[in-house]
Amino acid sequence: MSNTTQISEELKQLYTSMGLSDEVQALGEEAEEALAGRFQEIDRVARFNQMKVLKAMQECRVAEQHFATSTGYGYNDDGRDTLEKVYAKTFHTEDALVRAQITCGTHALHLALAANLRPGDELYSPVGKPYDTLEEVIGIRPSTCSLAEYGVTYAQTDLLPDGSFDWENIRRSINERTKVVTIQRSKGYDSRPTLSVDRIGELIHFIKEIKPDVIVMVDNCYGEFIETREPSDVGADMVVGSLIKNPGGGLAPVGGYIAGRKDCIERCAYRLTSPGLGKEVGASLGLNQTFFQGLFLAPVVSAGALKGAVFAAYIYEKLGFKVIPGSGESRHDIIQAVELKTPEGLKAFCKGIQMAAPVDSFVVPEPWAMPGYDSEVIMAAGAFVQGSSIELSADGPLRPPYTVFFQGGLTWEHARFGILMSVQQMKEAGLI
Repeated sequence: MSNTTQISEELKQLYTSMGLSDEVQALGEEAEEALAGRFQEIDRVARFNQMKVLKAMQECRVAEQHFATSTGYGYNDDGRDTLEKVYAKTFHTEDALVRAQITCGTHALHLALAANLRPGDELYSPVGKPYDTLEEVIGIRPSTCSLAEYGVTYAQTDLLPDGSFDWENIRRSINERTKVVTIQRSKGYDSRPTLSVDRIGELIHFIKEIKPDVIVMVDNCYGEFIETREPSDVGADMVVGSLIKNPGGGLAPVGGYIAGRKDCIERCAYRLTSPGLGKEVGASLGLNQTFFQGLFLAPVVSAGALKGAVFAAYIYEKLGFKVIPGSGESRHDIIQAVELKTPEGLKAFCKGIQMAAPVDSFVVPEPWAMPGYDSEVIMAAGAFVQGSSIELSADGPLRPPYTVFFQGGLTWEHARFGILMSVQQMKEAGLI
């Protein structure tokens, strides 16, 4: 018996001992073989982005001294300041704000909006309703300290049924009070297509022709390093995201970033800390090395998660479920949506993902009234970092068509196993 054959047999036995039936294992082998060409293309993009990040780090002369910590006010934290220069170079922007004090993606988005909107201004979305947690930030659902409470109005134009932009209504909607345009790249808890960088660039160009001085902010969550360009390369004034998603590389334990125009970032810094203080304060608390290393790993980690998403699409498509995007479609974020049709299907899928986790694998996820959402939500996430969705995770609101949103996997191998475990649980529940 050759060494390769022996390893294959031992791996099969290991999978069996961890709960995967022969039938599900065979389905995984078939899918992986069919997707070999697709995975090669994902690896090529990862290679480009890896070199892009490395070049930014080298040009900013990252040194061991930049891993030193700061406490208290955080004055003269050269590591923190250098990290922000690296982000600005990576995203090709004038400046960046990268801080542990930004608690999550929603916080980063609120910070960018609140810093650049004033009473009487209007926030406008040309791509429909934003992600659930932004509804209370904006005031679509009334909430204490929302933008609406501070006199900021909101308008939106929905995408057309085929997912294209409603150019005519976008033109009509932009007015003298439109100060910030927000574009959500990913689908959120929706079934619309994720926006490619090219499509975002086309939309920004159209908007800037109508009102050149408008500020365009792109919610870049889940999209970083999936293409060779970012929205900041096609005209976005600010790109915003969370460090416990793609750019943290699975190492960042907290944090968010905003990269963009210098004047916009300066306002964000003043809003985060205090007028007159801005970027000068904010201790790094020993996280600099983790943030640098996470960013360095991010292109490859994101590629592994992307392979997992394509793998999930192929398998669930084959099993007869509607998947968004389809297994053969182009990809612009790490999220895979699968319409599971029933609450039982949603629960079984999430149970399988949880069982595949390195942390809390013995826990059974249950739906609950999660803050910021208008429906009960079920979440599977046995992660090293709480809520880290670059790690293997799946979630969805308990409402028709009971769509699960799968993302993450610090390695392709783990993402692969997680998807197969979800199939196993669906099978054992009699749903496939």
